[in-house]
Amino acid sequence: MKKQIASVIALAAAIGVVSNVQAQGRDTVSIVGSSTVYPFATVVAERFGRSTDFKTPKIESTGSGGGLKLFCKGLGAGTPDITNASRRIKKSEFDDCQQNGVTDILEVLVGYDGIAIANSRKADQMELSLKDIYMALAKDIPGPDGKLMPNPYTTWKDVNPALPAIKIEVLGPPPTSGTRDAFAELALGGGAQAVPALKTLRGMGADDAVALRAAMASLGIPAGVYDSYLEKKGKAPKGKDIFKTVAYAVREDGAYIEAGENDNLIVQKLEANPNALGIFGFSFLDENGDKVQGSLIDGVAPSFDTIADGDYPVSRPLYFYVKAAHVGKIPGIQEYAAEFASNKAMGEDGYLPERGLIPLGDEELAQAQKDVASLKLLKM
Repeated sequence: MKKQIASVIALAAAIGVVSNVQAQGRDTVSIVGSSTVYPFATVVAERFGRSTDFKTPKIESTGSGGGLKLFCKGLGAGTPDITNASRRIKKSEFDDCQQNGVTDILEVLVGYDGIAIANSRKADQMELSLKDIYMALAKDIPGPDGKLMPNPYTTWKDVNPALPAIKIEVLGPPPTSGTRDAFAELALGGGAQAVPALKTLRGMGADDAVALRAAMASLGIPAGVYDSYLEKKGKAPKGKDIFKTVAYAVREDGAYIEAGENDNLIVQKLEANPNALGIFGFSFLDENGDKVQGSLIDGVAPSFDTIADGDYPVSRPLYFYVKAAHVGKIPGIQEYAAEFASNKAMGEDGYLPERGLIPLGDEELAQAQKDVASLKLLKM
């Protein structure tokens, strides 16, 4: 009964907040989130403002994690209507939304993007494997005895004798960025799987705790990592859960330099320092191709075609999320979403692929348009 009363009070409060949105005078769509999706969303917003009677939406680049945090804070004029993300919303973020009254969420798949690891055109193009990237940038890597140790490498040649003897210096996004999350999963995680013991750990189930603990011990992973997960989650971890804690951790000794959410700033710094590498979305590489070049990863260069075909190994989907409770309260939300998902914007010959977005297939695009029209609600 107490839970039911609490739910009714929370619902009433949420309705009250939403009903006050227009009373507070906001008549412009508020958008936050991913720096990777930001340029695409900005183009859509500008065209939307010019071609309709609605005001041009206001967009802030806060990073995917930062945007979802703001989005899930609650309902009302003081919270954003839409958030962009260069990764899918996490279950923990979805749960935060639900707890804060943001129960009705529309998820829209926008397209795809590759994560470029680029350097200045003044330098030689780098040819890296996923394992090279893991061994260069992971916080802990296997030592001679097979146990994980703090990453000792200072030059690329230390990582791989075939690479140049230049200092490992990589400019990349902060932890709030979806690009950082995707890079950790796809590049570091992908490279870690080239280490047999880590690959074995990743494939282990939660049903054999003895074997999993033994595998951890052989890698020098403290037993407390297992115990901490068990206590926090209330269930035994899988090997993949332990794998993530060690494989996705980025070194913090200066080899990886957090450069904020401004990808253009990374490009400028790469121009100033030809020995450095930078991590950002393919659209920024495409836009600045006269200044920087993408490294080959496992022999494949980042390009529109290699990302679209799935050949480039470091690529990910892009999304935006809409607060359905604000539709009809803030003018233009659903109309903006429909413009974003339209053939003229996201279609193969649309204006967003011209800006570097890797478009959806015909069926995916049709589904995105259908979801926007029906305000299909996300369930996790």
